[in-house]
Amino acid sequence: MVTITTELATPPRWDDVQHALTGGGDGASCQCIWPMLRNKDWNATTTPQRAEMLRAEIDAGPPPGLVAYVDGEAAGWIRIGPRTTQARVQHTRIIAAATAEPFDDESVWAVTCFVVRREHRGSGLNLDLLRAAVSYARESGARVIEGYPVDTRGERQPSNDLFHGTLGTFLAAGFREQAELKPGRTLVALDLAATR
Repeated sequence: MVTITTELATPPRWDDVQHALTGGGDGASCQCIWPMLRNKDWNATTTPQRAEMLRAEIDAGPPPGLVAYVDGEAAGWIRIGPRTTQARVQHTRIIAAATAEPFDDESVWAVTCFVVRREHRGSGLNLDLLRAAVSYARESGARVIEGYPVDTRGERQPSNDLFHGTLGTFLAAGFREQAELKPGRTLVALDLAATR
C-alpha cells in the first residue's frame, strides 16, 4: 500500500522541494520561478538565480506551494498563491481577457505549476496536490482559485507541456470551466465561498 502525503513548502523542506523539482523535465531549470516573472525578467535569469529566488520566497513565506510525498520521498510539487504575486499571470493577455476577477484582488489565488518526478507520473499525484492546495488556499482566506490547465482531450502529451495541469485534474477537484484561453487551454475557477 502506497502512502501519499502533502506538506507545505517551508524552509526545512528545501531539499525536498529540490528533489521534487529535479525528477525529469523542466522543473530543475525553471525552479518554478516562471510564473513569478514577466518574460523579459525571466530571460535575464540563470538557473542558479532562479533557485535562489525560490529559496528566498520559501524562506520569507508564506509557503508558495506544496510538496507531495510517496512513502516519505518527495515526489511532486504544486505552486499556489495569491494571483497578485504571480506577475506572469497578470501580464498574460489571454488570461486578462478571460478572467472575471480583478487583478488587484488578493483573495483570488492561482495554481500555476505542477511537477511530478518521472517515476511517479500517471499515479494521480497531481490531484492529491491540487486538493491539498485547495485546502491550503481556503485556510489562508482565498475566495476564488483559478487554474489555466491543458485540455489533453484524452491524448498523451509531452510532460513538459503539462506543467499547467490538465483540465481533467481540475474538474475532478471541483473546478468549473470559465472560458477558453486558446485551443487546448482553459481558464477554470473554484469558488471557495460556494464550496464551504
